[in-house]
Amino acid sequence: MVVVRNFAGRPVAILGLARSGRAAAHALAAGGAEIVAWDDNPAVRDAFAGEFPVRDPINLDWRDLAALVLSPGIPHSFPAPHPIVARARAAGTEIIGDLELLARAQPQARYVGITGTNGKSTTTALIGHILHEAGRVAEVGGNLGTPALALAPLDADGAYVLECSSYQLELVTSLKFDIAVLLNVTPDHLDRHGGMEGYIEAKRHIFDRQGREDSAIIGIDDAICCGICEEMRRTGHQRVVPISVREAALGGVYVADGWLMDALDGAPARILDLAEAERLPGAHNWQNAAAGYAVARRFGIAPEVVAAAIRSFPGLAHRQELVDTIDGVRYINDSKATNADATEKALTCYEAIYWIAGGLAKAGGIVPLAPHFERLRHTFLIGNATEEFAATLDGKVPFTRCSDLATAVKAAAERVRVEAAQGAVVLLSPACASFDQFANFEARGDAFRQLVAELRRGGGPAA
Repeated sequence: MVVVRNFAGRPVAILGLARSGRAAAHALAAGGAEIVAWDDNPAVRDAFAGEFPVRDPINLDWRDLAALVLSPGIPHSFPAPHPIVARARAAGTEIIGDLELLARAQPQARYVGITGTNGKSTTTALIGHILHEAGRVAEVGGNLGTPALALAPLDADGAYVLECSSYQLELVTSLKFDIAVLLNVTPDHLDRHGGMEGYIEAKRHIFDRQGREDSAIIGIDDAICCGICEEMRRTGHQRVVPISVREAALGGVYVADGWLMDALDGAPARILDLAEAERLPGAHNWQNAAAGYAVARRFGIAPEVVAAAIRSFPGLAHRQELVDTIDGVRYINDSKATNADATEKALTCYEAIYWIAGGLAKAGGIVPLAPHFERLRHTFLIGNATEEFAATLDGKVPFTRCSDLATAVKAAAERVRVEAAQGAVVLLSPACASFDQFANFEARGDAFRQLVAELRRGGGPAA
């Protein structure tokens, strides 16, 4: 755990007591701060009360508080600021997040930040894996897995590799990333940012305060990020490294004919046949590999070492995770695909798909996935989105209404058995949020794993 001593002897309010909020409370308390903790959920408050006093800070004199530490899921601007945020802002109280606290507590470490609408979790995990395989000291977390302040303290020889959500980046005021990665930008969380312009601006915060010794690694395969890359190259505040899976990227890293190409310092050089990176299938994962390679090269790691680490990457839980192969059929857990754009990445990787989809639908549903429907042998619909998705699929793809995940897994296993679909995949890639039936996408993916394990133990539904 990182100890935050910057607020010793001063009162600090913490709003939101999920993983990052709890970690912040412990880090601040260990550093001598006086904690005022609150969460709008009574069950969460009750669970936290045994650790720290919990009280509603809404009526406090906010001029006496040193800061409000805000969990990233709580709105501070759009669609409307939380009432406690409004009180803090009116009093001029500093409003920050856990990444900012980490930067103030550990100013000597190096910082690598990764953001983007899709792919940031895999890229973060991959960068951490590469650094560890190269013998470097690195702590990996942030929006992915371990909260920032629950990571170990580091000195100048260590690096924090942090997945950064748009919410977190809006709460950073002094953190500078030595290496900042922007993978892609497509519409998401627009209600929290007041529209697309606000969302783009939030993502761009990852480059704030960078100087000539710092690096900005930017995917150029979508128009928004391509424009950001061109603009930043013109201004020349930092070294800009483009990455692409669609075109040659002069001065960057790209993919050509399935090969990872290094053009960082001159003529392009072949580095790795990405078919050898079994846990990184598909063009979207090639972008993640290009980003990971670019970061590692900025750390001075030799190309052959990076290539070996990419080959050995074990993959990320809930992101095209191979759970098992039963009777020649692969069961893939892609529960982290909570929107159509993320699911599209998975659909492009397989030719014969028995698809499990549904949950709480995002705007647009699965309409954008129509170009990939020909890959679907059958679809098994679950959750609140069932009727909306059924209407989209009707007449195009055969489907079954399954209500819940357990029913869908059983139905899919039975259908692949009857159709002798060896070489196919049963793919959980919901294109939906999980909150209608599960606490989060991790719980949904864990349930899928368990259901597949039961298939394995029982020899399948026909046993």
